[in-house]
Amino acid sequence: MKQGLPQDSGEAREPVPAAAAEIFGERLELAQSYQSSLAEVAFTRGFIGPKEVDRLWSRHILNCAVLAEVFDEGLRLADIGSGAGLPGIPLAIARPDLEITLIEPLLKRSTYLGEVTAELGLDNVTVVRGRAEEQKKGQFDAVTSRAVAPLGKLARWSLPLVKVGGAMVAMKGASVGEELERDAAEIKKARGGKAEILTVGSALLPEPTTVIRIPRKR
Repeated sequence: MKQGLPQDSGEAREPVPAAAAEIFGERLELAQSYQSSLAEVAFTRGFIGPKEVDRLWSRHILNCAVLAEVFDEGLRLADIGSGAGLPGIPLAIARPDLEITLIEPLLKRSTYLGEVTAELGLDNVTVVRGRAEEQKKGQFDAVTSRAVAPLGKLARWSLPLVKVGGAMVAMKGASVGEELERDAAEIKKARGGKAEILTVGSALLPEPTTVIRIPRKR
């Protein structure tokens, strides 16, 4: 058995989906190396649950990578509460033109992020240990996140980091419309503009990704 894998998984690994080659192209090998790191190192350190190891491609890597559809070329992005690097690392692999800063407050996770980005040679990625609220305001074209906080709180953390005219782009579930209605006042207070709920990856994934894009107003 490979070191670090859950006892009940044996040698089982989710096959590389055909969509991965379309999404990552010539950088597919980097994505495979990241998948292996999540399954072994991140799992061993407790960042990935046992049930997730055999569905890393479908549940984690690909549904993050399709965020690439949202962003124009050459933007500067932050991924707040990055954890094990989702969505920032798959996005950085799929889009080497993007400059991505992974912001993670916990030492163990930020240490892992530094290690894995160095191992993968992702020179378009910077790792910052800290909270979103502590970072310099207005320095990014967009801020991404995945499973970090309710929408209102997320807007308070994300939008101050975004340049006027930029946006926060958060991965959310099917109930995002309800969150938007519930937290509308908080979003407005954080200088959020009119929100768009988007679906990305529809042409590539059996279960496309739902994101909410909220622009930063003056």
